[in-house]
Amino acid sequence: MPLRLVLADDHVVVRQALSLLLTSAGFHVVGEASNGREAVILVRERAPDVAVLDVVMPLLNGLDAAREIHRASPRTSVILLTSRHDEQLMLEAVQAGIRGCVQKTHEAKDLIRAVRDVAAGGVYLSAALSRCMVEAYRTRTAQPPDPLSPREHQVLQLIAEGRPTREIARMLGVSVKTAESHRAHIMRKLGIRQTDGLVRYALQSGSAPVPREGLRSPSRSSGNPLSDIPRDPDCRLRRGA
Repeated sequence: MPLRLVLADDHVVVRQALSLLLTSAGFHVVGEASNGREAVILVRERAPDVAVLDVVMPLLNGLDAAREIHRASPRTSVILLTSRHDEQLMLEAVQAGIRGCVQKTHEAKDLIRAVRDVAAGGVYLSAALSRCMVEAYRTRTAQPPDPLSPREHQVLQLIAEGRPTREIARMLGVSVKTAESHRAHIMRKLGIRQTDGLVRYALQSGSAPVPREGLRSPSRSSGNPLSDIPRDPDCRLRRGA
């Protein structure tokens, strides 16, 4: 019986390319999502063996989606697709219960291997990400703790996406007063007084998607479905990221 997968990426061309690639490798793609919230719903409904998530998506980013997937479907292993390879990301990925990380600049065969490895109960990291993981644990005592709770990260992302408080409250299933309280707590914890400052913080930390005009056009892509976004030149810790 083929392994059952759910894919999540907000770029339709990338998502379709991934689906074609993984289907041709013998996997069964049982659902595709354009954002993190859709991914969580699909996983809850269809209980796939593996969920492949882009790290940067609207409504709920890959890390926060992975946390919810881990609670909703503990038997589903999560693989993160990322253009980053810094220590902070590695620490957050481990804390979110992610079993594999694949860089978008790598070859398609790396993703296929990652799916098979995590489905068999293993862990998959590329050589560069493995080095980042070692460095992350070596220096973890020197890193400041994350001041925000998982729910506050969700609210921060929605604020950065320009969503009004009433919409945030509706999406999270809470009252407007509770949503306003989350916003106030985030501002207090981060020492930020204006919404513009929250947006900048979210973009710098990778909590919210970069505006479309800041991304490489799919028409100029290298043709590799994993490399639609350029990666950083080296492995380094992003303070506040």
